[in-house]
Amino acid sequence: MTFLPNPTEPRDLPGRVHLTMPAEIDFCNAEQLLPLIVSEAQARGDRLEVLVLDLTTTCFMDSQGIRLINDIRHRLPPGARMRVVARPEGVASRVLELTGLRRDVPVYDNVAEAMAS
Repeated sequence: MTFLPNPTEPRDLPGRVHLTMPAEIDFCNAEQLLPLIVSEAQARGDRLEVLVLDLTTTCFMDSQGIRLINDIRHRLPPGARMRVVARPEGVASRVLELTGLRRDVPVYDNVAEAMAS
């Protein structure tokens, strides 16, 4: 089952936003997630320093998930950085490693480390 776009609970700390991603990211929802996430980032304008995408509950992600992360990265406001959180043994972490995106986007094992970076 593919879930509809629902980055839940944007956690707003000064200069940082944490978004929990859905359990599945694929061709059915990636296109709909993009404007939601970009909107959250742009709503903070110049105040956004770090956007944290939390993939710890994502148990399926295909190439559309990689494309989504890359598209978000290129649409962030100037000066904003992206961080990704993924369980080391999880599917999302493996997909990030196999595609090489992990070289371009810092990946953390937990939210606290990503938010503090």
